[in-house]
Amino acid sequence: MDVVKFGLQLGYWMMGPEDPIELVKLAEDVGFDSVWTAEAYGSDAISYLSWVGARTSRIKLGTSVVQISARTPACTAMTAMTMDHLSGGRLILGIGVSGPQVVEGWYGQPFPRPMARTREFIELLRTMLKREGPVTFDGNHYQLPLDGGSGLG
Repeated sequence: MDVVKFGLQLGYWMMGPEDPIELVKLAEDVGFDSVWTAEAYGSDAISYLSWVGARTSRIKLGTSVVQISARTPACTAMTAMTMDHLSGGRLILGIGVSGPQVVEGWYGQPFPRPMARTREFIELLRTMLKREGPVTFDGNHYQLPLDGGSGLG
């Protein structure tokens, strides 16, 4: 039997007096499975979810897209682990590449081979989330420890 789950999409946290927490609490009370946030210029998804997660207890907390150009794999892993711990295991992490306008224009990062970068990012993220030991990686887009660095990593 298929189960239908309902999610509430909040979108971006925009400037203004509107606080969606009463809507989120109502969604949780009537049995919605999840609430979702996104990020764009000036608004990140995780801070928004932290605000929501601190005021709810059961509803899952999802990021529609956390942009990989905005964070390293290690930063994303640490943020996800912290958010999941603080929320009692409610985080659903969605990641994505955005587009060249945002990546190059807002983050000042190159936008080469987005699918290959995403594959490496996910591989690193999964390894880091397992927490099985020191992480080394020799990819085309990510290297751990940094090649040519101090050697202390």
